[in-house]
Amino acid sequence: MNEPLAERVRPKTLEDYISQNHLVGEKGSLTHQIKKGVIPSLILWGPPGTGKTTLAHIIAEESQRPFYVLSAINSGVKDIREVIEKAKQSGGLFTSKNPILFIDEIHRFSKSQQDSLLAAVEKGWVTLVGATTENPSFEVIPALLSRCQVYILNAFDKKDLEVLLIRAMEKDTWLRSKKITLEETEALLRLSGGDGRKLLNIFELVINSENTDTITVTDKLVLDKVQRNTVLYDKTGEQHYDIVSAFIKSIRGSDPNAAVYWLARMIEGGEDVKFIARRMLISASEDIGLANPTALVIANSTFQAVSTIGYPEARIILSQCAVYLATSPKSNTSYLAIKKAQQTVRETGDLSVPLSLRNAPTKLMKDLGYGEDYKYAHDFTDNFVAAEFLPDEVSGMSFYVPGNNQRENALREFLKNRWKEKYDF
Repeated sequence: MNEPLAERVRPKTLEDYISQNHLVGEKGSLTHQIKKGVIPSLILWGPPGTGKTTLAHIIAEESQRPFYVLSAINSGVKDIREVIEKAKQSGGLFTSKNPILFIDEIHRFSKSQQDSLLAAVEKGWVTLVGATTENPSFEVIPALLSRCQVYILNAFDKKDLEVLLIRAMEKDTWLRSKKITLEETEALLRLSGGDGRKLLNIFELVINSENTDTITVTDKLVLDKVQRNTVLYDKTGEQHYDIVSAFIKSIRGSDPNAAVYWLARMIEGGEDVKFIARRMLISASEDIGLANPTALVIANSTFQAVSTIGYPEARIILSQCAVYLATSPKSNTSYLAIKKAQQTVRETGDLSVPLSLRNAPTKLMKDLGYGEDYKYAHDFTDNFVAAEFLPDEVSGMSFYVPGNNQRENALREFLKNRWKEKYDF
């Protein structure tokens, strides 16, 4: 039994596929295309263990296409060209069912490796299916990204993970040979972090470590087994996201010592320097924001610098930035503002832009009153005039509320002086 549990119970059909209903549910954006066999080149973007590889296999099976696999970790340009040549020969000239080329961790491909895919994708020799845990806007070259559709996979929720566990116990021969009682599952679900593969790996570890065929799974049993079998940091493994989560939470919690410790764990584990810098960029805006806007500038400069320099010297720059972010005042008001604004947009729909704010490039539009009542702020004292810039249906709503820190307290007074009673913070 050398094959991991996650591989043994991997779904083979859409009917067995768990979660991602927005993609492959009854009205999913990919369901109709898969059933018809009309598959575009696409990038599957989502956290580890959410079914990207499984979905690629199912797409190939359902559409009855030849399936070729490359791993970005150990494949070079030569390997890519060889596979493309095989795909061209197997696809034929008079069939729409060209082969599928699946590339796992496509974000690890260099620019030259990605360039070598362009002709094959553009000319339809292959249908590219790439899987990535990283934002493809950053990691996939624009020329290749423009030729692909991007589909986002979400981390499994509690219900998905429970279904995955039960299905594994029902389908796997080894698990069926044992008498397993799931008395408690909270620890299993929590440790998985929404990663289906990680859930099954932990479950298999727990069951395999018991010297009996009658096993009652409890939270204590799971935590005891996992703590005794903790593996070293692996940038392609399960601790990848746990460590960076601890790193960002240490920055958010203003603890420079912990931030540098978790940074060192990632560096010693060989983590991608840009991965670390990108997380600090996000934290600079999400966790520090307007309490210290310079943090975003520092984080962006760090990203540019380490992308140019690389290891080992990049560790010094990363450390400087991590300490700076951890010791900066904190505010998540910008994050909360856009979150609330997006929720309002979802609830209220496409509200009309007020006539006074509309663009009026033609005489007809001007005659219709577009922009007629607009007041040009620079024509007034202090370059400000009170006006309504929101649609009537959401008039007066506050999305940005200044935080309680030195800079935003000053912003609060500024806005109060400008808007008087409109913004009652």
